[in-house]
Amino acid sequence: MYTEKVLDHFNNPRNLGEIEGANGIGMVGNAKCGDIMQMFIKVNDDGIIEDVGFKTFGCGAAIATSSMATEMIKGKKVEDALKLSNSAVVEALEGLPPQKIHCSVLAEEAVKAAVEDYEKRKAEKQA
Repeated sequence: MYTEKVLDHFNNPRNLGEIEGANGIGMVGNAKCGDIMQMFIKVNDDGIIEDVGFKTFGCGAAIATSSMATEMIKGKKVEDALKLSNSAVVEALEGLPPQKIHCSVLAEEAVKAAVEDYEKRKAEKQA
């Protein structure tokens, strides 16, 4: 049912937990399935995501997609993180069962919510 990569990211999640000094935090959830994802990013002055973390309440696929999404944006420019798609997360995990695709959508939305929060905080700081 699950690929080796999904199982690996579920059993050994990368970037798990809240991070110190996060300057962007996003939280998304899906009431239908009960999955909740919280994404933390720390962006440096050059606009690079130097650290990222997540907390996910949900199924194995939700945890695996959160973990993979953090790996895919770490070290990237904020603009590039915004381009992360759920299909790229699914592809990186070498597939998800059709009924679990919504987890990859949540991962994409959590990244975007964290970046939006970062941009809002940055704008408020400059005002």
